[in-house]
Amino acid sequence: MATAALVDIDQYLQTSYEPDCDYVDGALEERNLGTRPHSGLQSLFSYLLLKYYAEALGIFVYTEQRVQTRPTRFRVPDICVTLSFPEEDIFRTAPFLCVEILSPEDRLPRVELRVQEFLNMGVAFVWLIDPLTREAWVYSQSSKLTVTDGFLRTADPDLQISLQELFHLAERR
Repeated sequence: MATAALVDIDQYLQTSYEPDCDYVDGALEERNLGTRPHSGLQSLFSYLLLKYYAEALGIFVYTEQRVQTRPTRFRVPDICVTLSFPEEDIFRTAPFLCVEILSPEDRLPRVELRVQEFLNMGVAFVWLIDPLTREAWVYSQSSKLTVTDGFLRTADPDLQISLQELFHLAERR
């Protein structure tokens, strides 16, 4: 999925791509997205996080925000959550939570590399969800948990999203 030509970091940072893409060691990598299930879940995750937690806990929710995970790598998670208002236009400080929603073309090993980059930069939690199988995982610095009780969770602060509510809302859209 990487393009053949290498791109300078400054060129990447000064260019808008539609849709935005990851920058990995000089190569642009397309992100798989654009399907209704992916887009719908991205909107609903943002809505639920804002509805239940933005004002109550003072969190900030961003969609498709560039995050520098390493000196020569920039990733664009579907959603990221910060605990304070970021002063950076491109996040170089680790968000608290990143959410990745699988597209039909995504392969778990490739996405798990992205997840590991987020964790390595200091992201406390990464939620990964497959809209087709309705499976979900919670990654943290110390574990990878398959969601078996129907809730995606974080700790300190405690965020919780019900998969049942999420998919119920998705079916109505």
